[in-house]
Amino acid sequence: MPRKPTNTRVAVGYPIASCSVTGELVRIERRELAAWLALACLGLGLTALAVHSGAQLGTASAPFLGFYRFQLGWTSLAAPVVALAVLAVAWRGLLATARWGHVLAASYAAALAWALALAIVDGADGLTRALTTPDDSAGAGHPPGPQLLLGWLREAGLQNLTIGVVLTALSVLTVPIVLIAVRGSCGDGAARAFAPVLILAPYAVWVAVSLDGIVALLGAAGVMLGERGSKHIRRGWRAFGLALAAGAVLGVAALFSYSVPWLGLSVICLYFARRRPMLHLATGLGALAPVLVATLAGFNWFDGLLTARDDFAARVEPHRSALWWAGISLVALLLAAGPALIASVRKLRNTPGWPFLVGAAVAIVFSVVAGFARGGVEHAWLPFFPWLLVAATAPEEQGGEPVGSPLLLVAGGAVTALVIEAVLSTPW
Repeated sequence: MPRKPTNTRVAVGYPIASCSVTGELVRIERRELAAWLALACLGLGLTALAVHSGAQLGTASAPFLGFYRFQLGWTSLAAPVVALAVLAVAWRGLLATARWGHVLAASYAAALAWALALAIVDGADGLTRALTTPDDSAGAGHPPGPQLLLGWLREAGLQNLTIGVVLTALSVLTVPIVLIAVRGSCGDGAARAFAPVLILAPYAVWVAVSLDGIVALLGAAGVMLGERGSKHIRRGWRAFGLALAAGAVLGVAALFSYSVPWLGLSVICLYFARRRPMLHLATGLGALAPVLVATLAGFNWFDGLLTARDDFAARVEPHRSALWWAGISLVALLLAAGPALIASVRKLRNTPGWPFLVGAAVAIVFSVVAGFARGGVEHAWLPFFPWLLVAATAPEEQGGEPVGSPLLLVAGGAVTALVIEAVLSTPW
């Protein structure tokens, strides 16, 4: 006999959602967006107070570094078009029904288009400026990885514009890699719903032409390999090999950044949660290999860390108040991560992807408490932002069904990115 008609629509993350359920989710998203706006306004208000009261910040553009200007031209139209296209695809539920490989490819293409569209608000300069500033990510206080990578690209005969596009294309690979890890840990529905959150994240403003984006890529690849290797269906040498590769990639990442090794804590938590203790040995051995190779080549990682600490103490500490920047850095985090951060924090206990959040959260807390967060976290924390948002598509209660993509929050994040790009000029 024929089925009774029901009032339903397709939603990202699960095939069919009733209007009553969808309506409740929309109301929750509105509350979360309102909470984010309230916190963002409060944080920006306190930041403005600090700037105008003469607090020792070392910049007038807090909570970010750079300077403010208003930039609006025909190239500014590209980013809104990309954002609307992504939201339309997600709203129609196409990500929920497409083949997984197509979702990954489309997510990468959309994220690349979003990052490039934001960068070209400043024209071609948006894809080259970070490569011409003297105080970029390859400067003092960093391991040799960024400088070596830039050197190799320039020796290959690439010009700055081409290098900028290449770096952006590599950095955006973080999106499908994170989605693979989330799918393996949280399930297919959660990963598909998470795609728009990653694609239109506000921190994409700092992904283009960013050597910290390369760090994010390496860190994400290491965590993803650890997740794949620790799945219960993998045993023996295959699991050992993937865990070894996870450590090796994280070891290479450590040659680009002194903070990214914190993501190794996420891998440790994954192994703990899945009761795979022997994989710790494989990942540890893998992580040591690149560091030992670098030592033989003349770079001692631990000596470099101490040198970076001394450089930070000489160049940054005397000019930027640790107390003020501890709070202002959290404002920068709130804006860079976008409204989806509120949803992720609220549902933190309901996600099996909690190990992903541990490494990122501990890294940020340590950076703030130790006084290292004194401006520039919008790019320095790029390796951690994606993992902080993992719980945004977690179920509303433990063990429940995955929820749809929080498109209202995603749209709010996209608008945030557009505003930041229009009014802020960053040195990277």
